[in-house]
Amino acid sequence: MTSPPDANTSDRLQATLWTAAGLAILALLYALSPILTPFLLAGILAYICNPLTDRIARWGVPRFLAVVLVMLALATLAAGLILIILPLLYEEAAVLAARTPEALTLVNEKLAPWLRQHFGIRLRFDSASLQKLAAGNWDTVQIVLERLYSSLKIGGVALVGLLVNLLLAPVVMFYLLLDWHGMMARMSGVIPRPWHAKLVSVARDVDAVLSQYLRGQLLVMALLAAYYCVALWLAGIPSALSIGVFTGLLIFIPYLGYAAGLILALLVATLQFAGWGPIIAVLIVYGIGQLLESFLLTPFLVGERIGLHPLAVIFALMAFGQLFGFFGILAALPASAALLVGLREVRALYLVSRFYRGPSH
Repeated sequence: MTSPPDANTSDRLQATLWTAAGLAILALLYALSPILTPFLLAGILAYICNPLTDRIARWGVPRFLAVVLVMLALATLAAGLILIILPLLYEEAAVLAARTPEALTLVNEKLAPWLRQHFGIRLRFDSASLQKLAAGNWDTVQIVLERLYSSLKIGGVALVGLLVNLLLAPVVMFYLLLDWHGMMARMSGVIPRPWHAKLVSVARDVDAVLSQYLRGQLLVMALLAAYYCVALWLAGIPSALSIGVFTGLLIFIPYLGYAAGLILALLVATLQFAGWGPIIAVLIVYGIGQLLESFLLTPFLVGERIGLHPLAVIFALMAFGQLFGFFGILAALPASAALLVGLREVRALYLVSRFYRGPSH
């Protein structure tokens, strides 16, 4: 008659099986990552909007109606931002089309003589000359057009995928908000009981840190949007309000948002054909804005709120960008805020360990 396995062996076996199951789930999520984008986006938006939904529901409004109201408010905000940005793009495109002949004349007067004098290149930028140049290099032009067409097809597929994600994300977000507390309760229910109290405490700390991060980031965006609007208006740049709001809203994407706003402002300044004055003014405005964001607003309004030292904020942006590219830069600060909670727990365990305190303790 064989004796049953002892409790320690059974526990180790179960721990091994559950660890393997967890790794298999992670591998499955990695394999399905291309289709998880709308779910991830919806989860982030639901996390941000859930406190407002809860507050409306506490006023006696049914949860279903509260979710609908929050999503309508979010859609109205997005539509308002689009209505601010699209007229700017349309106006600048119209200005570019109207001033193209003037730009070609300016290039003929300034750039063409310089190219002829220094490099011996004789060019004349007008419609007839450009057509002649294209006719003489038709093979090259044809290759470029074929590659452009291939790129447009690939981009078209990507655009369709983006549109599908944008249409699916609100549906997923609606159901997440509607059943948010039920899902949280079910997730809490599957946590092993010996770990439950500690993991729930850590999750609450992470939630508090991420909430502080979001508030700080929104404050930075609002302050920078106001700064760019006022500074560009004082510099005499057309569409200062639209450009300032556009730049401020994209600041949450480190570097890329700043670069997009700077390029747009430089384009508007260049199309004035008023010399170097507006261009230099834009460079000064955005140079000061970058200094304010990098060394004052983000470190102290975002970094301090999540408990990160200003140097740690700069290091996190560089490290995550190096490891994970653009999306690493985008997720650097919230991921660092969440990791900080785990590091605090590890530090607490380290300080009470025999390794730190010594064998005598």
